Amino acid sequence: MILYKELYFRHIYARIQGGPTLEQRFNSFYNYCDLFNYILSAEEPVPLELPDLWLWELIDEFVYQFQSFAQYRARLQKKTPQELETLNSNNKVWNVLCVLNVLHSLVDKSNIKQQLEVYASGGDPESVSGEFGSHSLYKMLGYFSLVGLLRLHSLLGDYYQAIKVLENIEVHKKSQYAHIPACQISTSYYVGFAYMMMRRYSDAIRTFSSILLYIQRTKQLFASKTYQHDQINKQTDQMYHLLAICLVLHPQCIDESIQQTLREKSYHEKMYKMQYGDLQEFENSFVYACPKFLSPYPPPIDSVPDDYSKEAIQHQTAVFMDEVAQQKMLPTIRSYLKLYTTLPLSKLATFMAQNNRVNDGKWDLDKEMQSLIIHLLCFKHKMKNVVWFKGASGLEGKFQSGSELDFYIDNDMIHIADTKVAHRYGDFFIRKILKFEDLNRKLHQLKL
Repeated sequence: MILYKELYFRHIYARIQGGPTLEQRFNSFYNYCDLFNYILSAEEPVPLELPDLWLWELIDEFVYQFQSFAQYRARLQKKTPQELETLNSNNKVWNVLCVLNVLHSLVDKSNIKQQLEVYASGGDPESVSGEFGSHSLYKMLGYFSLVGLLRLHSLLGDYYQAIKVLENIEVHKKSQYAHIPACQISTSYYVGFAYMMMRRYSDAIRTFSSILLYIQRTKQLFASKTYQHDQINKQTDQMYHLLAICLVLHPQCIDESIQQTLREKSYHEKMYKMQYGDLQEFENSFVYACPKFLSPYPPPIDSVPDDYSKEAIQHQTAVFMDEVAQQKMLPTIRSYLKLYTTLPLSKLATFMAQNNRVNDGKWDLDKEMQSLIIHLLCFKHKMKNVVWFKGASGLEGKFQSGSELDFYIDNDMIHIADTKVAHRYGDFFIRKILKFEDLNRKLHQLKL
């Protein structure tokens, strides 16, 4: 009955115009409490078998309904005094600590962290699974709870903790745990976004490219399933936007098929605008593609009636735009440096100053050169990222320059070296050969 109620409330959240009522939100929370208490308080594994897809949807919907309630709670306008009083007297309902406690309890009960650690080292996870962790229900709920924690920490703006919670999980590799497409896509979206906000653009690009290639290969799988189809399509589009942002801020070679998609669709125009310093385009793309951020603490009931739900996203947007503003001149500098092997500082300063000259044409070369040196130092700093190569944690990595060109300054002369790696055409042909062989195999299987 609890599971049928969960489906009932899920339908209300998905289909009812204007969203569920306050009472329905409360009842859904209490239903989740009953379900998780039944699973977690048992002294031995409960006799319940559910498909892994259903278990993923349970955790995903649980976090989504918390997110929905947090946004509802932050909109104080148009709420009656009775609703405000009900919210105030039930402040434990959909509390962030309650949600975190449930997810961490499921992780601990299943011993999933220990299982993943042993699995990553090539051992047998069953050796450390324990009584509950060897049961499929607990094991998969534990794994999906880690992804739920990734999402929750990302929504709260704690990107370090979001990545840390996925220790011993290699997002871009398939494993016995990562076989639910919606879970894989959601994981990659939040991991890639967290990397981007931590200024680890190479890791973000690798994460987005890997999952977008996977989506390209398995398009037919998603087309045949209506449930979550719209959500997957939207997250895919969001990841293309985030990938475009990362490539503008940190240009590098990516897979040809992904590059082709970015060229064909509207992303090309957006990237062109961003490359020429259009801050509004950066902001529009970020606001469209970012998660719906939350504040861990709701506004006081006696606050001025207003919509406080947008404060969190405005704060995160301001943080991101501050980073973009610091890099505004870098694409222009890069475009000039690509044309030369040596270039006097004064000459580049003159180029850079052309757009900033006042009407009478007067400008100070010394000041322009000092400003240019600051931008060149910024270029060096921003193009050096921590990049993950191997290790249990996605937070590990080494500093690496990701720029296609490098330079140094000697006696007011800039010396430029092109470090761009040539395209690997072999990968493209191998992929096409495999695709042809797969098509040929399917044709032979057809019965005429």
